Amino acid sequence: MSRITDQLQFIMEADKIKNIFRKSMISDGSRYENDAEHSWHLALMAIVLAEHAAEDIDLIKVIKMVVIHDIVEIDAGDTFAYDIQGHEDKREREEAAAHRIFGLLPNDQKDEFLQLWEEFEDMNTPEARFATALDRMHPILLNLANKGEPWNKYNITYEMIYDRNKQINDGSETLWQHVLELLDECRKQGILKDKIQAQ
Repeated sequence: MSRITDQLQFIMEADKIKNIFRKSMISDGSRYENDAEHSWHLALMAIVLAEHAAEDIDLIKVIKMVVIHDIVEIDAGDTFAYDIQGHEDKREREEAAAHRIFGLLPNDQKDEFLQLWEEFEDMNTPEARFATALDRMHPILLNLANKGEPWNKYNITYEMIYDRNKQINDGSETLWQHVLELLDECRKQGILKDKIQAQ
């Protein structure tokens, strides 16, 4: 096959990401968001919030990371952030998916996408740390817009959110401090509970 045929095959395969739904609702609370919407919103956040990165970053690299990071969920599915059991084999499932899906591309692009995906997962560069900060902050913003409805539905507490998302600080101290202020306000309003509620 020709190079462009391979590229278009990958692009059409990536369209399936629109059918992968997350546990966060869109801001008006009318439905759950899909991975494509999440990735687009992260790209927009990267552009708007780049000045708050903890270190100098290559913004284009960050945008590439956030656009492709969840494509693996076409095969691996979305693993809920607070699903402990689901995280046990998450990396294994997603690595297999990354090799299959990015493997549709010409070799040079396959290698680039795999490297970007692995870098994002390992969080070992300024770009990956900032991209991760955005990825962790985004569902918090949506939950705030929905008065914590998904948090309450899944019995998510302040401590769970804090522990899961404290890595935001590695990518942006400014964003993390803002998140903490928002979460404290949610506690005051009763939107977010400190302890798991009895079922």
